[in-house]
Amino acid sequence: MPKPSTGVVRSAVLLSAGLAAALLLGGCAGTPRMDVKASCDFLNGDAFKPDGNQQQQSKQLAEHYHELGEKLAPEIADPIKEMAAIMDKAAASSLGAATQEQQEKLKVQFNKIGEFCK
Repeated sequence: MPKPSTGVVRSAVLLSAGLAAALLLGGCAGTPRMDVKASCDFLNGDAFKPDGNQQQQSKQLAEHYHELGEKLAPEIADPIKEMAAIMDKAAASSLGAATQEQQEKLKVQFNKIGEFCK
């Protein structure tokens, strides 16, 4: 089975890092959703970085994406929620890594976010 490409993993880590910063800046539960500009700014500063083995990292990314999906503007949250679902499946697999097909789906979602965060 092919390994995830470094670019996809790196992009996921960078996106996650930006998303974590948004949570810190935006606050916790009960906070209204950010607008698109604030969501993009947050993503650019997100410093979340998963650790552990591949399966642990996939699970951490999924959890992070789920949390972000509740805070960001719907235009950005929807693709992130899709990414969370993809990473949930990757974490539940025997290898704990995204398959080539899942990596392609993640790229599609990254591109959707990129349409709003230029």
